[in-house]
Amino acid sequence: MTDTTQQELFDIIAKQAKIDVAIIKPESTLKDLGIASLEAIELIFDIEEHFDITFPDQQGANFDSDTVQSLIDAVQKALDEKAAK
Repeated sequence: MTDTTQQELFDIIAKQAKIDVAIIKPESTLKDLGIASLEAIELIFDIEEHFDITFPDQQGANFDSDTVQSLIDAVQKALDEKAAK
């Protein structure tokens, strides 16, 4: 993932959580950042719309307990799959 893409993802997370982007670390969980399950679903929709990607239905199921790094990896995978089409 490019630094720009990661920064865009961090900006989306910060906006959703209403926090300073500087406190977001790859090892943080969305729960650590104050994003509850319903907000995590909204976050997934925002990410999908921003990057024009779609996560498989089960992909977003655990993002509230997974790390930001797992979200970064999922976005990168979706972007790679989109580019391969």
